Amino acid sequence: MGSSNVIVQVLILGLLIGFRSFIQCTPTLSDTNALLLVNASQGSTKKMPENLFGVSFEEINNAGAGGLWAELVSNRGFEAGGLHSPALIEPWSVIGDYSLVRVATDFSSCFKRNPVALRMEVLCDSNACPAGGVGIYNPGYWGMNIEKEKTYKIVLYIRSLDSINVTVSLTNSTGGQTLAATSIIATDVSNWTKVETVLKANATNHNSRLELKTNRKGTIWFDQVSLMPMDTYKGHGFRNDLFKMVADLKPGFIRFPGGSFAEGKSLLNAYWWKDTVGPWEERPGHMNDVWAYWTDDGLGYLEFLQLAEDLNAIPIWVFNSGFSQEQAVDPFNIKPLVQDALDGIEFARGDPNSTWGSLRADMGHPEPFKLKHVAIGNQDCWRGNYRENYRKFYAAIKKDYPDIKVISNCDGSSTKLDHPADLYDYHLYTGANTMFSMGHTFDLTSSTGPKAFVSEYAVTWNDARLGNLLAALAQAGFLIGIEKNCDVVDMASNAPLFLNFNTPGDKGFRPDAIVFDSYQTYGTPSYWMQQFFSMSNGATLLDSTLQTDTPTSLMASAIWFQNPVDDKKYLRVKVVNYGSNKVNLKITFKGFDPRLINYSKSSTTVLSSTNVKDENSFQNPTKVSPVKSLFKKSKDISVTVSPNSLSSLDLQISSQNIAQIDTKNDVSYASSI
Repeated sequence: MGSSNVIVQVLILGLLIGFRSFIQCTPTLSDTNALLLVNASQGSTKKMPENLFGVSFEEINNAGAGGLWAELVSNRGFEAGGLHSPALIEPWSVIGDYSLVRVATDFSSCFKRNPVALRMEVLCDSNACPAGGVGIYNPGYWGMNIEKEKTYKIVLYIRSLDSINVTVSLTNSTGGQTLAATSIIATDVSNWTKVETVLKANATNHNSRLELKTNRKGTIWFDQVSLMPMDTYKGHGFRNDLFKMVADLKPGFIRFPGGSFAEGKSLLNAYWWKDTVGPWEERPGHMNDVWAYWTDDGLGYLEFLQLAEDLNAIPIWVFNSGFSQEQAVDPFNIKPLVQDALDGIEFARGDPNSTWGSLRADMGHPEPFKLKHVAIGNQDCWRGNYRENYRKFYAAIKKDYPDIKVISNCDGSSTKLDHPADLYDYHLYTGANTMFSMGHTFDLTSSTGPKAFVSEYAVTWNDARLGNLLAALAQAGFLIGIEKNCDVVDMASNAPLFLNFNTPGDKGFRPDAIVFDSYQTYGTPSYWMQQFFSMSNGATLLDSTLQTDTPTSLMASAIWFQNPVDDKKYLRVKVVNYGSNKVNLKITFKGFDPRLINYSKSSTTVLSSTNVKDENSFQNPTKVSPVKSLFKKSKDISVTVSPNSLSSLDLQISSQNIAQIDTKNDVSYASSI
């Protein structure tokens, strides 16, 4: 009896010691508000798609015309008024009153596809004209940005039955200050004559205009007047600062030319790629009737493909599937549009000796582009004949280009598609709370069948205003959900990408990722949020489980990637705290020894602000932007996550391979972060 009591006491003591040790070594929810378990063991990781996160470009908000495409002249061919409104030349205006100079459009152009030209009748001569002469001016897109010492190429077509002396100048908005000038003097321009010259600015003015003036009596015709800065990106026509903003996102793909823009309100004003290729002077341009402004299509099909190549992003071409917002092409008559799509693919990918590949070569790009994705229509699944039209496109494309991935407009996230597709398009515009909760949208989606292409997502309306922190955090939660479901989601992009700040509120869409005017730009909080995901393309997703007492306001993920800047391996933990209280987060690892972390080379980056409704602006472009600091190893092996924040912990790892970071018996380790 006595010996039995001793044995029992020893056993109890041993159990107590073991239990105490277990409590010390095993983290529990009672220790912190949240616990993130990151499993780096072999067999628990996923290879993320190489092009998971990208950008979706649409000609909306003057994103291309007057934005990324650096052309400074608006309505350069005088075509915006159309064939039935010959007197409409906006935004061109007259210099001088009606008694001195009169202008109108006529159909005398030498270009068959854009027949409108401007006829200017000068009624005064050098004795009667005001100083400097009379003529016309163009203010561009809410003012031209002209900068001192920079050069600008002017190209125009001119015709007159008499000799001419025309002054071409860049001035301030009133014409009172001349920034650069040259003269066109000719005795014989009875036939249309192309004039090219370069102007060098002697001063800077962000609200400038282009003037064409004379004091010589007679009639002069102008057409296709272009002014381009000489320092566009690689000479490809892209405005440098806006191109850099996109490039800094490191997009894996670029979707173009947009959604509704590709459809048009009417089929006449849909985006037809053949009207956007060839010499820029011969492109007819068209009315962007969905977003209510004219585009000369200088940013055309080839330029979009070139943009993708310059960004090192795969191109995703959205073409019209036989539907505008108001009209439809019957499946019986869809064959010409199917052939148009095949011709477009040949233009991008065809041999330089092929019919359409030769045109691409003539435009300066003999090498084929890497077009491997096409989307058949935009938001057309609800249309009665969409599936029948779609099947005709799909069959023809797969016959000639079996490697191309075809994207359907129909949502397959919860219901199996009733037609073949490689991907299905998924759009999400909603409020902030709904967006954050949608991080679990694809949790139950089947991994068999087509993957999702989330080509447009955004928090909109009152929750986002012009783009605030609240919207960015809600979208971050949604993207973490996409990361964790990267086996069923292949690609995702925010929309819209650009907003010209001067775009009238009734003709644009807000919020947007990047805001600009003639000379400056800034990223909204959603833009900066996307940079937190720029290393996810092609990274390794680590299985992570979040245990928290606030499951509706906290999301996290963990990835393993190689940073191309320093060529080092990193383990990145992203955490979104959508709530208004701070969270003490403890992180533990399985299959990974935290002693391999180089803490001196690790960092923490946080996107937050004092108010979730805070926005950026030209006056304070980085009010809500990431703040990076060196990582500080805490003693209590936990990290405090600020309220209303997106945090990224980038831990530099000494090992070169996640599979090599394994420990004996696969035990768990508590991170000291």
